Amino acid sequence: MKNSISISVKTIAFFFITTFILRCFSPTSQAKPAPDQQEIMIALLLDTSNSMDGLIEQAKSQLWTIVNELAAAKCGNGTRPEIKIALFEYGNDNLPQAEGYMRMVTDLTTDLDDISEKLFALSTNGGDEYCGYAIDKSIQKLNWSKAKTDLKMIFIAGNEPFTQGNVTYESACNLAKQQDIVVNTIYCGDYQEGVRSSWRHGATLTGGSYMSIQQNQKTVYVPTPYDDKIDRLNDEMNKTYIYYGAQGKSKKEKQIAQDANAESYSQSNKVSRAISKSSHAYKNSSWDLVDAYEDDAAILESVEEEYLPAPMQNMDTEEKKSYVKELTTKRAAIKKDIQTLSNQRKQYIAAHKPAEASENTLDHAMINSIKEVGKSKQLIFK
Repeated sequence: MKNSISISVKTIAFFFITTFILRCFSPTSQAKPAPDQQEIMIALLLDTSNSMDGLIEQAKSQLWTIVNELAAAKCGNGTRPEIKIALFEYGNDNLPQAEGYMRMVTDLTTDLDDISEKLFALSTNGGDEYCGYAIDKSIQKLNWSKAKTDLKMIFIAGNEPFTQGNVTYESACNLAKQQDIVVNTIYCGDYQEGVRSSWRHGATLTGGSYMSIQQNQKTVYVPTPYDDKIDRLNDEMNKTYIYYGAQGKSKKEKQIAQDANAESYSQSNKVSRAISKSSHAYKNSSWDLVDAYEDDAAILESVEEEYLPAPMQNMDTEEKKSYVKELTTKRAAIKKDIQTLSNQRKQYIAAHKPAEASENTLDHAMINSIKEVGKSKQLIFK
């Protein structure tokens, strides 16, 4: 009997030890698991002193190019990361001295129309540029993710010494590093001057990138045979948005206004915005019933009729559901067509880009850095 029990115990022990070893040394256990949901958080700190008109113009004209590159990112598990952008301005005499001549223009948000609207409202005025203070406040004011898998980046652009102000850039950058936030510096002017004035050292402290750009360089657009088609599809896509809620109608008007702002630079820029609108990055659940219904079908039970477009105000719940589903299907088809044309357009631009087109601009500086640091977060860019 004792021998029987002894053999049984040994058998059980052998089984558990073997299972433990196999689990520890199996290839899948050694691989770093891909997160279920990742976020890309970008805070853009723009110098709006007198000499920075060209920088602001680049930001306005290149916003949708940057968004499209972000929207192309994939997580290691094949899902798409959520994209949040915050905007700050600093170095402007119109801002309170007590706030270090800086302000948060927008919090971290997925509302790309709001980012565009606020960006187009920026104006320049001479002032003192306190880079360390600006970085420090952007860290403290924003609700940064604590997840190590998320990509968190600050981009600060300007042309005065990085050392100004009563908050040192070293302490601000060290604070960023403690929170896994990468600070990237963009000096508007000569590369070596930026090195001498500590812009490169600021980026080095967090493992970020230092870049210099020519802020007065105009954005070069390449018209393509696909632009008119995408433009027409954008007009059709706009018709699929159903505003709701107290702010819904004004949000819908803002959408159209930002189309016009993009087009003020060129049709090509408006087309870039249309491509952004056809991506997962452009989502408006707070005011659009199609997006809201996708998140929660129960929204139709509680939506206030007085804030709906006239054709929907007298519909019962089933009629609303049918109408929303119809526009959902229509929008999905339009987005698919735009994405197909976008791929063809991208190939055309690559083949016809003029030799004089400079890559020494804000969008290239940001995109290159995002892609490089994104690798460490298992993000894949096309």
